[in-house]
Amino acid sequence: MPAYAIFIRNKTHDADLLKAYGQKAAGARGDHPLTALAAYGPIETLEGDEAEGVVLLQFPSMEAGKAWYDSQAYQDAKDIRLKAADYRVLFFEGL
Repeated sequence: MPAYAIFIRNKTHDADLLKAYGQKAAGARGDHPLTALAAYGPIETLEGDEAEGVVLLQFPSMEAGKAWYDSQAYQDAKDIRLKAADYRVLFFEGL
């Protein structure tokens, strides 16, 4: 069953660190089976809090998504992301 991850950037604290995160996160893809479906395009908020940016990733399974997220390469990128901006990150299964 496919799984998805949504990264919602709420507030940037350090734009330079955020760029470094983007580079590290891109390198963390490795051979993990992920497909970027949307990344930081225009946003129209209909309900809830505004977001600065949104990324939607697809994985073949929840296990594959968590393997990428838990990988050392992504954890190194995540350490930078946590300093650079406030995000919400959700993983969920598709239909």
